[in-house]
Amino acid sequence: MALQALDQSLDAPRKAGIPLGNWRWVVRQRMGAVRDELLGEKAGSKDGWLAARGGAAFRERNALLSRLSALSAQVLETPDVETTRLELKRLVMDVNRHMQRLNDIAYDEVEMEIGGSE
Repeated sequence: MALQALDQSLDAPRKAGIPLGNWRWVVRQRMGAVRDELLGEKAGSKDGWLAARGGAAFRERNALLSRLSALSAQVLETPDVETTRLELKRLVMDVNRHMQRLNDIAYDEVEMEIGGSE
C-alpha cells in the first residue's frame, strides 16, 4: 500500500547515511502514489444517511489532497526537514483514519443491503 510505503520512507532521514536529497525524492514519489490512491476512491453511497457520510468523506478527502499538495512542494524546498516530516506523519495518520471511515461506510452499506444482523 502506498500509504505504508510513505510512512516507512518518512523515517529515513533519521537513519545515518541516507542523503537528504535522496530522501526528499523518494518521499515526493511516494506522496504521489498516495495522491493517486485518494483520487481513485469510488463515490459514496446514494442511499439516505450513508449519502451524508459519503459526502463528508468526500470533503475530507479533498482536504487531505490539499494538505498533500502543499506538503509536496515543502518536501523538496524546506530547510526544516524535521518539521515537514512530522507534518507528513500527521497526514499519514489522518489518511489512515479517512480510509477506515471509508471502510466503515462500505460495511454499513453492505449491512443495509442484506438486512443487518437479524
